Amino acid sequence: MRTWGVLFVLCGTIFMEGVDVALLNVALPAIRADLGLSTAMLSGVVSAYVLGFGGFILLGGRAADMLGRRRMFLTWLTIFVLFSGLGGLATEGWMLLLARFVTGLAAAFIAPAGLSLITANFAEGTVRNRALIIYGAVGGAGYSLGMVAGGVLTSFGWRWVFFAPVIFAALLLAAAIPLIRDNGERTRGRFDLAGAFTVTGAMLLLIYGVVRLEHPDLWAVPIFATGLGLVAAFVAIERRASYPLVRLGLLKTVSRTNVSATLFMASFSAFQFLVTLHLQEERGWSTLTTGLVMATMGVDAILGPTVTPWLIRKYGTTRVIFAGSAVGAVAYLLFLPTGVDQAVLVMLPALLLVGVAFALAYGPYTIAATDGVAEREHGLAGGLLYTCTQFGMALGVSAATAIYATGSLQTALLIPVVGAVLAGALVGYRGQTQSLISGASSPRSRV
Repeated sequence: MRTWGVLFVLCGTIFMEGVDVALLNVALPAIRADLGLSTAMLSGVVSAYVLGFGGFILLGGRAADMLGRRRMFLTWLTIFVLFSGLGGLATEGWMLLLARFVTGLAAAFIAPAGLSLITANFAEGTVRNRALIIYGAVGGAGYSLGMVAGGVLTSFGWRWVFFAPVIFAALLLAAAIPLIRDNGERTRGRFDLAGAFTVTGAMLLLIYGVVRLEHPDLWAVPIFATGLGLVAAFVAIERRASYPLVRLGLLKTVSRTNVSATLFMASFSAFQFLVTLHLQEERGWSTLTTGLVMATMGVDAILGPTVTPWLIRKYGTTRVIFAGSAVGAVAYLLFLPTGVDQAVLVMLPALLLVGVAFALAYGPYTIAATDGVAEREHGLAGGLLYTCTQFGMALGVSAATAIYATGSLQTALLIPVVGAVLAGALVGYRGQTQSLISGASSPRSRV
């Protein structure tokens, strides 16, 4: 029972992280009106979380493996509580920027620690896979349901979108202290500081460059060039380091999974962003009405823990992720003809299918992220996955924004279609390769 109690706390944390992002997105207009923020400052409030999360998550994964998952989880959950509260008390734009950056930084340490705590507390096989799928499904549901909650909380005042996560996180922290134990094997050695600073700088610059694509200018080129230069420097450092931050062999093991996850999340986030703009700006709907319709995609919270584990046992992780990508592509195609005069009921099948696609793919990606990886590196493997999903979300939203500003909704909707197709193609190619190697198709094939 204690083990499932741990899962409940960890799921609560990933749910909170998803809700936290969605809550702020819905409350942005009210925040701007109250504090008089410029468009650039408002965009910075959103980007600050992404920069903190994506920039430091590899370091967070390594810290969990070396310093202890429990210690990192509890320490950074406490910091999350404190700085989310600061956001609720903010009277100036810089206070919101600081609060969102540090909460993103805290999430960068919490997320990989939480994922590796699951792999440490559940035995490898069916039970662990079910726990990971539940974990992933709850995280996705947090984002979907957070849009509805954001509309409700904002009606009482935008500060509640910061205070509500404080209350929830404080309750989770109180439950986590007696429940969570760190039974996992720790990585020995010392921190690769040169690698940590280099890759953190690279991630910060690349994600910042992606965010700037929303309003492209001449600075985008040197930002990307410097980021890619730091990536090259990071690879060179890791080749020579005695205790590398990221073992290059690990990158080879999980690279196809992570690239596929990047494309899948780019397509998913781009679609959500575009539909939100369509419903509010083109149809003139309120945030609450928009959130209620978008909550249709929350079907993944039901299907993820119930249907997806059965499908994995029967068909294997690879085929289930491929099915999720295929269903997603079909859903995005169904939404393409949508216009202002189209009835809401016509949109619902596409939104439901998007939820089904997320249920089929996201949870299995968390399994694939640690598949074939030594337990002592599970925190780092989780960090790699979350880096890619966060980068994918930033890439999807930025690309969708850039195209939506210059073209039509239908043109921008081609981004999620292409992303889902490419994500599925990577998984299908990997599955076909493994089948050729093994001489036969196996339901146990891995991504």
